[in-house]
Amino acid sequence: MRRSGRAVSLLVLLALLGATLTGLGGAAFAQPSPPPNPGDEELRRSQDGVAERAGVVGRLTTELTELDSRTDDIQAALAAERETAEAALLDFLGAQSAADVAAQRAAQARVETEAATVAIDSARVRVDEVVIATYLKGLDLGPLALLTDATSPEDLLARAEADEAVARSLLGAQEGLERARVGKANADSSARAALEDARDREAEAQAAKVVADGAVARAGTAVREQAEQLAAVDAQRAQVQRQLADAEAADAGLRGQRARYNEWLRQMAAEQATRDRAEQQAAAARLAGDGEPAVGAATGSVHRVIDRAMSQLGVQYVWGGGNGRGPSTGIPDAFGSPLNRVGFDCSGLMLYAFNGAGVALPRVSRNQFNAGRKVPVSDLRPGDMVFYKNGGGPIHHVAMFIGNGKMIEAPYTGANVRVTPLRTRGLLPEATRML
Repeated sequence: MRRSGRAVSLLVLLALLGATLTGLGGAAFAQPSPPPNPGDEELRRSQDGVAERAGVVGRLTTELTELDSRTDDIQAALAAERETAEAALLDFLGAQSAADVAAQRAAQARVETEAATVAIDSARVRVDEVVIATYLKGLDLGPLALLTDATSPEDLLARAEADEAVARSLLGAQEGLERARVGKANADSSARAALEDARDREAEAQAAKVVADGAVARAGTAVREQAEQLAAVDAQRAQVQRQLADAEAADAGLRGQRARYNEWLRQMAAEQATRDRAEQQAAAARLAGDGEPAVGAATGSVHRVIDRAMSQLGVQYVWGGGNGRGPSTGIPDAFGSPLNRVGFDCSGLMLYAFNGAGVALPRVSRNQFNAGRKVPVSDLRPGDMVFYKNGGGPIHHVAMFIGNGKMIEAPYTGANVRVTPLRTRGLLPEATRML
């Protein structure tokens, strides 16, 4: 019967384990019984079953991720509708407040108009009183009457004084009437303007109310629709999670494999951190003159450039941070980076590295791309700068190739300076060589 490669390997491993245990046996301890030896067909069925369940787990996990993304989209759309409705309500309240103020001004203008009307009436009464008094006293205010009616020089003087007093009273009454008429005209004009403004403001308020009512109605509809969608998504999520739980529970070995894999990831991260610390310390020591450069293909100034970059492994990423002297305070970014954070961004790390070889670089990555000689990425050497961009957009990232398919970079907010395999996604076909 033909055996698969994995089955043969397993049998060989079991045979070697048995031989080892036999060699160690004797008086020390009793030799344990060997484990059951599954046949090739049983191993194949078990492998196929695990692979099938792993496929189910992968597919259901992808579905859960998509459902989470849909939930986020629905919540974002709902938030946008609510913001629109709230803004429309604020516009309406502002317009209504302006309309109320305009109405108050119109009411005040009406009061002023009424007061002006009363003043005209009072002025007219005063003029009438002066005219009536003049008529009843038989006064003739002309100079000829004064001469013909006076009986003596004393009477002439008295009549002149009386005529002057009456004339002043009449003139004052007429002026008061004219002022009252002007005041009423002004009050009428103000009242009309205030009334027109009040009407305009009220129209604006009504228009804003229509907009606000529409926005609130749309938000309410969106809330109902999106609540239904969320309910459907949650129901689908629950179903998928049950399927996922069933698939995981179907093979306890699969869960164990996942746990072992997670533990392997943790071990790999710890080992990488240990290697990074060792490389950082070694680079710092070489910079201090305590050792020789470790990068075989690079010599002279390139060694120092790489060592300066490697000496900053583990330093936090800070947007706008870093210069020729080392890490520095960056710029507060959209992710809330505070002013007191000190570190490097991608181009700042390059500034510091190349400054050790006396090379002054521009600050921004897209300018650093044009700072030196262009070489194809197929001809990369340690110390070359590699650049990245998304699609047809501008260059947004720079890193340094250090050999053996690896590069050092200050990647993004929340991460630290690190060594990582050279990424090809978004990689420009040309690198920049400074040395």
